[in-house]
Amino acid sequence: MAAPPEQLDPVMEDSSSTPHEPRIVDDLSAFKLAFRRLAAGVSVVTARDPDGRPVGFTATSLASLAAVPPLATFNMARVSSAWRAIEQTDHVIIHILGARNAGVAAHMAADHDRRFDGDHWSPGPLGLPLLDDVPAWMLGRIVGRYPVHDNAVIVAQIEDGGLGAPDEALLYHERTFLRPGDPA
Repeated sequence: MAAPPEQLDPVMEDSSSTPHEPRIVDDLSAFKLAFRRLAAGVSVVTARDPDGRPVGFTATSLASLAAVPPLATFNMARVSSAWRAIEQTDHVIIHILGARNAGVAAHMAADHDRRFDGDHWSPGPLGLPLLDDVPAWMLGRIVGRYPVHDNAVIVAQIEDGGLGAPDEALLYHERTFLRPGDPA
């Protein structure tokens, strides 16, 4: 997605650029526009809040931290509707989504009060919300929460998991869910 004209400024001609290249004029625009061009895998993290209600959110920040012990990380805003649950729970389920799950990814990124409306999930291990028909899921015990400004890095040690039917990858790129194209 192109940035609004007020965020871009033509680059003056020099030996490394042309007059047609945009120059980003502030740090927030630079960050947002650059990261929109980084394709990321899509996952959903689910938990239960302290009152037992299911919570979850779509995440593009899932990463493997270590194989031994098996650790994964994800990032989230501490103002997120799911933060209270993640801050106070011991366990989460991390779902790896495939192309067939694009609708679920969008649903879990929409209105937080409606994310568990429908039959796309059921109670899983420890009673946590388990999404149906995902290529893979992992039960993780939270072993670290690291606040950074208004956000947090969450580290989970994987304790269990399962595989569903294989699928093409689901990517998030330029604010759109996509499946991969031809190999490079």
